[in-house]
Order: sequence, then structure tokens, then C-alpha cells
Amino acid sequence: LSHDDGKTWEIIKGTLESDLNYTIFYKVLDGDGFVPQHRERIVIVGFDNERYGPGVSFDFDIKYPRKRAALKDILETENIDRYTLSDKLWSYLQNYAAKHKARGNGFGFGMPDLEGSSRTLSARYYKDGSEILIRQDGKNPRKLSPRECARLQGYPDEYRIVVSDTQAYKQFGNSVVVPLMTQVAKLINKKIKELE
Repeated sequence: LSHDDGKTWEIIKGTLESDLNYTIFYKVLDGDGFVPQHRERIVIVGFDNERYGPGVSFDFDIKYPRKRAALKDILETENIDRYTLSDKLWSYLQNYAAKHKARGNGFGFGMPDLEGSSRTLSARYYKDGSEILIRQDGKNPRKLSPRECARLQGYPDEYRIVVSDTQAYKQFGNSVVVPLMTQVAKLINKKIKELE
């Protein structure tokens, strides 16, 4: 919404409304609550004016779970040693964070509270995992495993990961929060049934 002082959003909005003749509804939604991750994304729902007419109304009445998910709930306990940071990488990340902190910047690694939520998982997570690191007793911190990243986006454990770790990190970093989008889809489905 704020990219390029809002100009990007105005182009998107204008294209959908004027060029494509949609009535649109939009809201910034956070996946936190469904999953233990702050992941704010703009969600746009549009209704074709030729099909539904211009008077459609829509509300993002999202029903969040009563019990908030915690990061500890998505963590694996077995076969995680391979995700432990090497001494070299851990030293680099600490020095990088210290250098930026001295300059007054907020860049650096993140080690979230396991009782709370993480930062947003990015598609670059495969590089060093710096935005979400898990503390380990007596060892360097570790990255999340691909399965943990899947869980962080709300994928069920039955979801098969059939690509390399690098590709899995990229795919999950680019994903939407599945249970949140499921809620939005249900609201759209309900509205379409009302309109038809």
C-alpha cells in the first residue's frame, strides 16, 4: 500500500477497477494467530461487475483461532543437527549484526521467543536462515528445517516435500499462510453463493 508513496497501489487498484471492471475489497491481514509468524500481506478480493453488478459488498470477517500458536509448537526434535549453524557462519552473523547496530540500523539475525511468533519467513531463508534462528543449549543456533517452514506457513504434516532443501526454503518463503487464505476463500465462496 505504501510502496513508492502509494503510487504502485493506485496503479494496481486502477487496473482492477477501471481497466478490468472489478469491485475490489482489500485489507492487510497478518497470518499470526493461525501460525506463529508475523506475515502481513495485502489481500485483494474482486468481483466482476459484469457478472455480479457494481453493488457487491464484502467483509474480511476472519475468524482467528482462540488459542494462539507458539513457535515451539512447530519445532521438530529429531534430525535437526544438520541445521545448526557452523562456527564461521554464526560468527559472521554476530559481527554483521554488531556492525549494523553500531550504525543505528536494525539489520541482523533474529532469535524469537519460542513462546511467541517469528519474523516473516522469506524466500532467501535458504542462504543463512538469519531472520529466524532457534536457540540451542550448548550449541550454535540453528535454522528451521524445511518441515518447520512448512508448518510455519500452516501446511499439514501430510504435505509432501519432494524438492531439495534449498527449493523448499524458497517455496515456503514465497507461500501464503494456508489457514488464513482458507478463511478468505470460505468468505468468497459464501458471498458468491449469496450472489448467485
